[in-house]
Amino acid sequence: MAEPGNQTQEETAPSAAGQCTAPESSITRVFQMLGKRWTGLVLAALMNGPGHFAQLRRAVPGISERMLSDRLTELGSLGLVVRTVEEGPPLRVSYRLSAAGLALRPAMTELTRWADAHLPEEAAGCPQEFRP
Repeated sequence: MAEPGNQTQEETAPSAAGQCTAPESSITRVFQMLGKRWTGLVLAALMNGPGHFAQLRRAVPGISERMLSDRLTELGSLGLVVRTVEEGPPLRVSYRLSAAGLALRPAMTELTRWADAHLPEEAAGCPQEFRP
């Protein structure tokens, strides 16, 4: 670096372009939600329509009942999933995406395209419904 008063224009120019910056708060919130294990896969499983708890458990291999319950509760509190109790007998509960949850479809589709183009095949597979 040059002595004060002898700095080049490049050294004194504002450092806006070409350098990393803090992420916007919106993208931080998105990845705090989607970055939790299983959340994206639960959303993906519901993209084509509602499902009962057991169907969702089968659609997301490896997820425990407790984790699925936690994720569905969290997504419900965020307004992304709607829980509907179907009177019985037997009493059944189904889950579907709200309008806000369905609004994630274009983003999920683009993430799937990106993964297909840039992530190795050994990585966890992207749900078929998001493939072009």
